[in-house]
Amino acid sequence: MTAAASPPRTPGKASGEDPHERPPHRPRHRMLVLVIVVLLIAIPGGFLVQAAFVSRDSGKDKERAAAATSLTYERPPKVSQRIYSVPVPPQATRVAFYEANSWEKSTMWVQFRTSPKRLKEFLQEIDSDGPAPKLKKGRVTISEAKAREVGWRLDEPGHRYSGTVYKQEKSEPDLAITVDTTYKSRPRVYVVSTTRF
Repeated sequence: MTAAASPPRTPGKASGEDPHERPPHRPRHRMLVLVIVVLLIAIPGGFLVQAAFVSRDSGKDKERAAAATSLTYERPPKVSQRIYSVPVPPQATRVAFYEANSWEKSTMWVQFRTSPKRLKEFLQEIDSDGPAPKLKKGRVTISEAKAREVGWRLDEPGHRYSGTVYKQEKSEPDLAITVDTTYKSRPRVYVVSTTRF
């Protein structure tokens, strides 16, 4: 008796496996894929959220600066000191400033206390190429309206004032300088620097 011809054997048939079936998934690989997907979504998302908060805080700071209507008790930035020709002397105290900008002009108010020697150097540094502005006794050169904008009082009884107005070329700022000389060892300097466009 001869054995009946049997169909050719396909690999895997004997074990009952279908060669077209995928092998079972390994849980470790699934976890790894899940972690990678989460990281790919979470990390950029975190950066976006952080950037949004930084942008919002920056906008609030700008709003606060734009809405400020009083002096800030710190030194004006070096760039502003150069732009407005107000070189605040080293070791000056009670330094404060306020800046306002419009289409036609930009103005910066600056105040500080200094020594008579530093005051002289400050006046010389305003225009290093020309003669230093001369203060005239009894003269208040900052208008009441300008002083009122930042809460300055330059008409206090018993106080002595000296002042000068320093005009420059059109592209350079004009300075109104008033100095309270009541305390001779520590004069108080008030400056309003205005640049017109």
